[in-house]
Amino acid sequence: MTARQPTYRERLAGGIVGLLVGDALGVPYEFHKAADIPPAALIDFTPPPQFPRSHQAVAPGTWSDDGAHALCLLASLLERGSLDLHDVGARLLAWYDEGYMAVDGVVFDVGVSTGSAIRALRSGTPAARAGPCGQYDNGNGSLMRALPLALWHRGPDASLVHDAHQQSLPTHGHLRSQVCCALYCLWARRELAGSSDAWGDAVAALRAIYTSMPEALEELELAVRPDDPPGGSGSGYVVDSLRSARMVQAAGTYEEVVRAAVSLGNDTDTTACIAGGIAGVRFGIHGIPARWREQLRGSNLYGPLIDALLAWCTMENDE
Repeated sequence: MTARQPTYRERLAGGIVGLLVGDALGVPYEFHKAADIPPAALIDFTPPPQFPRSHQAVAPGTWSDDGAHALCLLASLLERGSLDLHDVGARLLAWYDEGYMAVDGVVFDVGVSTGSAIRALRSGTPAARAGPCGQYDNGNGSLMRALPLALWHRGPDASLVHDAHQQSLPTHGHLRSQVCCALYCLWARRELAGSSDAWGDAVAALRAIYTSMPEALEELELAVRPDDPPGGSGSGYVVDSLRSARMVQAAGTYEEVVRAAVSLGNDTDTTACIAGGIAGVRFGIHGIPARWREQLRGSNLYGPLIDALLAWCTMENDE
């Protein structure tokens, strides 16, 4: 018997909860090498007793900056009704200064480029120019929060790609980061639609859009290389993060995907966040283990946003 496919609404909720669960799952393993990560079957919100977990003061089931930034973007989109970079920048400042969208209001992890961007925003730099844009400023900080844009967006692919580029700017201004965000958003959109080849369909769509954007096309073909076999090391480099997230989708179920992401070591919370968002869309909210959904903290923050997203994105073909 063929398993029931998740409904559109279940995929939407699965994307948000999937990225948050993945992030929280990866938090205690962050900065550890792959060789030091416990066997996949033992990877959980609470690591084995002998494992020297990172962020020891952080309670199990707590998401990091990844999830907080994604919720900042989602809240802004829902409240403003469009991508408003000034509002997104203000919310990122509120996250850093006041713990906005952070569980318990506690900020415990800030990326290098994001830290630079926060200082620029505080000094009055417009959000569209706040993100560092050098060759070595291509961390994964804008990719980790991009999924809500794909879930919320109702416009054509070209509009989604434009907005994916724009949402990167407050923290990561280099074109390579923008291209990765665009590809990820198109990938998520295809997963949301139930495509049998979501990655391939997304790549084809992005190439078509980039025919009039030669610099972006060059970044796609020479830096991202989307036709290469999937592979990655779970590092903080935006291209490697995207490749790693794609690679671990082959692990199987949602649980197997995020455990495989953490097993890569290094930037475990972000890799599992990016991969978990896609897997959450594919398998839907009920494909995420109930124990993780129940142990995930901060439901007062994400619950109302999911309800608002579902109301915004109600589809005629939903069951």
